Amino acid sequence: MNNKKKQIAILGSTGSIGTQALQVIQEHSDLYEVYCLTANNKVELLAQQAHQFKPAAIVIANEQRYDELKQLMSDMPDVKVYAGSQALDEIVEADPIDMVLTAMVGFAGLSPTIHAIKARKAIALANKETLVVAGELILQLAQEYHTPILPVDSEHSAIFQSLVGEDNNPIEKILLTASGGPFRLKSLDELATVTKADALRHPTWDMGAKITIDSATMMNKGFEVIEAKWLFGVGASQIQVLVHPQSIVHSAVQFHDGAVKAQLGVPDMRLPIQYAFSFPNRLPLSGERLDLFTQPLEFFEPDLKKFRCLALAFEAILRGGNMPCIVNAANEIVNRGFLEDRCGFLQMSDIIAETMQRCTFSASPDYDTYIQTDAEARRIASNLMNNL
Repeated sequence: MNNKKKQIAILGSTGSIGTQALQVIQEHSDLYEVYCLTANNKVELLAQQAHQFKPAAIVIANEQRYDELKQLMSDMPDVKVYAGSQALDEIVEADPIDMVLTAMVGFAGLSPTIHAIKARKAIALANKETLVVAGELILQLAQEYHTPILPVDSEHSAIFQSLVGEDNNPIEKILLTASGGPFRLKSLDELATVTKADALRHPTWDMGAKITIDSATMMNKGFEVIEAKWLFGVGASQIQVLVHPQSIVHSAVQFHDGAVKAQLGVPDMRLPIQYAFSFPNRLPLSGERLDLFTQPLEFFEPDLKKFRCLALAFEAILRGGNMPCIVNAANEIVNRGFLEDRCGFLQMSDIIAETMQRCTFSASPDYDTYIQTDAEARRIASNLMNNL
């Protein structure tokens, strides 16, 4: 038996997924070791994590925080400290790394993920924007470099777990569950006046601000639909979104004999993170266990008029090309704008829809097209928001 610990690089170690991944590593320190930690801005937390887990290297994406981080790490000369986007791309290629957990938020996760794939590192994918923006490119590269991509999103992990042992049995339908977020029962008129404080109170999951707002608009679910299309090779018509407020059934797969397999559990992101790390094995995990006697399991159809972002995501899939990239870029702008009180809740989908109309469409994008599209869509969305 190989007793060598699996070396893991965590991109975005100070976020919700990153911190929970470190809990998993701590619980199984006999199996896993942190090789590298990265963050965008949170230098104090990154330094604390580095002191606790003693990685070989750490990277702060914001180069202006480098000196501050270097100072905080002055008592640990063995930990190499880097800064900037190029350092992120380079660190994932380090020889000792076995697996890269991509938990960075947004478009910024694309480039380091591509570098990790080309370096033949197994990918534990928590950065959904990577597949939303460039799903076709990512899958081509993963195939070319024989790099496994293991989903970390709770829904995609649930689908993945439901498919284990099914070999090549065709998928008839993917049942992608959504909590419905904090505004499931609000009317369209009520949604016009909700605040960021309302939106940040998610009923079942504890997540970072960006993904919590995306969950409130249901754009997060739209992105997961796009992600599922690429990960599991199905068309948009084979993906059905079910609003499931209890967040117990994390998703399911229907096969062509009518059988449905689902993965259930309490809302705890450590489980899909750990499963990606340990696949195909299951390891013990501390925490609450599911009690099916305590609550009903309910399912509802999503209201696409109230949650227009989900409809726009389906439209982006059908249009194909760089349209999902346009939607992602516009969404990053309006999500930040809503958090900064620069646009209203319903205005977010209006701006995204208008950006989809105005941005240059490309049916067969390459990596350079994605970079140009992202910049153009951000510029258009920003201008639209500034003119509100």
